[in-house]
Amino acid sequence: MFRKVLIANRGEIALRINRACQELGVQTVAVFSEPDRESLHVRQADEAFCVGPGPVPRSYLNIPNIISTALITGCDAVHPGYGFLAENARFAEICADHGLTFIGPKPSVIAAMGDKATAKRMMHEAGVSTTPGTGILSGVAEARSRASEFGYPVLLKATAGGGGKGMRVVEREQELERAFAGATAEAEASFKDGRVYMEKLILNPRHVEVQVLADEAGNVVHLGERDCSMQKPSHQKLVEEAPAPNLHQDVRDMLHDMAVRACVHTGYSNAGTLEFLVSDGAVYFMEMNTRIQVEHPVTEMVYGIDLVKEQIRIAAGERLGYSQDDLVARGHAIECRINAEDPRNHFAPQAGTVAKVVFPGGPGIRVDTHVHAGSSIPPYYDSMIAKIVAYGESRDAAIARMERALRETLIEGVHTTVEFCAEVLGTPEFRSGRYNVGSLPAMLGSAV
Repeated sequence: MFRKVLIANRGEIALRINRACQELGVQTVAVFSEPDRESLHVRQADEAFCVGPGPVPRSYLNIPNIISTALITGCDAVHPGYGFLAENARFAEICADHGLTFIGPKPSVIAAMGDKATAKRMMHEAGVSTTPGTGILSGVAEARSRASEFGYPVLLKATAGGGGKGMRVVEREQELERAFAGATAEAEASFKDGRVYMEKLILNPRHVEVQVLADEAGNVVHLGERDCSMQKPSHQKLVEEAPAPNLHQDVRDMLHDMAVRACVHTGYSNAGTLEFLVSDGAVYFMEMNTRIQVEHPVTEMVYGIDLVKEQIRIAAGERLGYSQDDLVARGHAIECRINAEDPRNHFAPQAGTVAKVVFPGGPGIRVDTHVHAGSSIPPYYDSMIAKIVAYGESRDAAIARMERALRETLIEGVHTTVEFCAEVLGTPEFRSGRYNVGSLPAMLGSAV
């Protein structure tokens, strides 16, 4: 096991990693930007060091400062969390070059899966079905030619993308040139990689993802699936649940089988998530996230496995302590993302100070957050400030608990998505469990 781990992240995920390390008897080193100096992850770590001012390129993406901190403090491993450097293959290589274990998959696998076009090719080789699409597009002319082959609507996607950035839906040919320019510009600004590719747009599918764990010895297991179809118009997830409701067992088995097959084919190790589109019984691979996911708690709740501890154990060379037959989903879990956003103003991010906060408790409720009364919400980072997770023996029980938990939640000083999440849970579409990625904008209309 590692002696000391540097946590190369901030907020709730940094605090989450810190807790897992401490329970394993591993010392921790936090890094922080100037605005995050009083953050909980800084207070809870064994050591903490400032790596730069607020803007992300000068702090949480400042690789020289982060590596220097790890070396000076005697760390033997680095956990990147999600976002920032979590899927940066070059960062993983630099860690290895300096004798630091990167808690995640090999750099070559990160690079292959991070390039969405390459990932689709590898999935095709593994026998995993993929959405009809192209490789990297050379320009608008090629995009126009390929779109005519597929037929509109089509979807432009950044090959280095994530979080809905660098994506554009194109309904007709007249929109293509402008959409192509917008997608490439956003991809360049967000990922420093403006390359895009095209997929045939599957209208209103479900977004279902499969959690996997794999060790260095080649043992691979899945921990079921999550439904992440409740998404904002920006394609960012708002409510997730596990297991996916109203999913035919044949489709469920197909998703699990494809996910394991993909890991074996790519030589994957550590925790990862494969994302799929499901439409009319057909399954299409979308992308693989080579990191821990924001929504991992719902899987932890139904499987009783601490995924972050498993990441650390696998990176330290330990084998999985169980087989697929040992893993059984029990009950149901729902997660609501509590963002500092104004849902009535197109989810505009909210910077400011949290004047008062009361989070829920009681049986079956879990809250992952770094926010407390007096917390500053800087303008530089993702707007998520908490995740509320409700677990029940059935889906109805989990919904009831989540509704109760949201009623108990009080956050003053900034607009949040608390009330909006409660509205979503109360809609007939969500109650039925038969929603898709188009349901949230449609069900609330002008509210989004």
